[in-house]
This record gives sequence, C-alpha cells and structure tokens, in this order.
Amino acid sequence: MKCPFCGKENTRVIDSRPADEGTSIRRRRQCDECTKRFTTYEKVETIPLVVIKKDNNRESYDRAKIEAGVYRSCHKRPISVDRINALVDEVETAVFNMEEKEIPSTVIGEIVMDKLRGLDPVAYVRFASVYREFKDVNTFMSEIKKILDK
Repeated sequence: MKCPFCGKENTRVIDSRPADEGTSIRRRRQCDECTKRFTTYEKVETIPLVVIKKDNNRESYDRAKIEAGVYRSCHKRPISVDRINALVDEVETAVFNMEEKEIPSTVIGEIVMDKLRGLDPVAYVRFASVYREFKDVNTFMSEIKKILDK
C-alpha cells in the first residue's frame, strides 16, 4: 500500500483489530520511508449492485446517497451520528441480503422509511415527504395521521 504522505510503497502493518462490529478490519500502518502512520480499513467486497431508478435508468449502488438522505432527514434532530450510521448499515445489510443483482430504488426507499419510522417520527416524515414527493398539505397530513394512529 502506498503511503498517503510520501507516495512510497514500503509500508507495514503495525496493528490490526476488528472494526464496525466485526464487519471490517482496522489496520494501523507505518511508512518505512517517512515513518508517518496512517489507518486503513478492509471490508468484504460485495457483488456489484445496480439500482433501477424511478425513470428506469440504472446506476451503480452508492451508499453515500442513502447516507445523504438519512442525514438530511435527521438534521437538527436528537439523533447521534453513530445511530444514523447504524441505521444506514441496517439498510445496506437488508439490501445486500436480498442477493439480487438489480434492485429498484423504491425498495431501498421503503427500507429506509421503515427504519426511520422506528428511529424518529420527524425524520421519517421528512424523508417520506421528499421520497414520496408530497404534492400538497393533505398528502403530508395523511402521512402524519398514519403515524399518530399507530
């Protein structure tokens, strides 16, 4: 592995330990040339997943898009970053456990909404309002009524 500081390829692992509840490995490395230290993470490479968008276009799965949507919906809510990351991990696990090569974005959106509903009702309604493209206040109110009825 190349050193991110000097670009030399002579680096060595000085410490390894499990990370992310055992789903990855954290490695501390040191460059033999400049002696600076840096951290890398190893994760199991999964099969490539293609997401089928609402307009039937296809694109590669991108975890960052799920993270961005969840972070936006949880903005200014009393939810820790660790809990948000755990929710995104749960969504990603559910998606990959389907063992499909292609998955509609609507399925991913429903999984996210299901997880957000259990986490925070305000974050859920925020996500649903964008995801389901609420057109007016009545649609918004009917979604809130569903939450209140449960």
